[in-house]
Amino acid sequence: MLCNEQLAHRLGISRDWIVRRTGIHQRHIAAPDQATSDLAIAAARQAIESAGITPSEIDLIIVATSSPDVLIPSTACRVQQRLQAASAAAFDLNAACSGFLYGLASAAASIQSGQAKTVLLIASETRSRFINPKDPNAAVLYGDGAGAILLTHCENPRRSVLHISLGADGRGWEVLSIPAGGSRQPPSFQTVEHALHFIRWDSSCLIRSVTRGMVHLIFDTLDQNDISPEEVDMIIPHQMNLRIIKSIAEQAGIGMNKFFTNLQHCGNTSAASIPIALDEAFRTGQMRPGYRVLLVAFGAGFTWGAAMIHWQ
Repeated sequence: MLCNEQLAHRLGISRDWIVRRTGIHQRHIAAPDQATSDLAIAAARQAIESAGITPSEIDLIIVATSSPDVLIPSTACRVQQRLQAASAAAFDLNAACSGFLYGLASAAASIQSGQAKTVLLIASETRSRFINPKDPNAAVLYGDGAGAILLTHCENPRRSVLHISLGADGRGWEVLSIPAGGSRQPPSFQTVEHALHFIRWDSSCLIRSVTRGMVHLIFDTLDQNDISPEEVDMIIPHQMNLRIIKSIAEQAGIGMNKFFTNLQHCGNTSAASIPIALDEAFRTGQMRPGYRVLLVAFGAGFTWGAAMIHWQ
């Protein structure tokens, strides 16, 4: 747990400044000996236990992450090996903060095509490893975490996943990025010296794009499902920044009482934020059977996604 008091002392800023800018009071940070796969495996085991199945019943493992253990092999293969899910295919998916919804679409398509009966979808991030500790804007924002769900075919016409839509706009490619570490700028003394392995962003452009994009996504998804804002029971957005979420709610004309947020104590966990929030909403009794829930995310790339689910 990393509280605002610790960050404020280290960065020479005030606790109030952090809360004012982000709405975050604390965030979880992975231990030095923990990697993205460790968080993913913990979340996966909880999901498997909750579903009452064994790892041998899993046909496909998808790990949505932008902070993998290593470039190759995939984090999903590490998860498959440690879970002893020998029958499962496995791959990673990187759509930044939209990764969980891209993974949800991939999982649903695999089930609908008959390629898989049971899919384990995990979103796991250790974004703290890619934050410049001297950058207060990034250091106060991100936390580490993982969430997992199991999906399977259902004959019930009142299925859980009602609608998924995805999109991207590569013109936003440089707005939020980690410049070095890939094939364009391989690791070198110079890339380390110039801190090119840390996240960089154009904050004003990012905020405008996220706010405008999320408002459009919300209304487009409601329209496609013939649901009015009054009829949706809960909206779970990517937990990026409380100030931005409040702005989205205001511009959409939807009360904040419809929006579930937990970034106050989790921080921005990128792709993992929606499944973590989904789990907390369920465990705390705030999301009840029969609820129509809208999941919506916007991420680097730019990428975006939305899903309407019927909580059984």
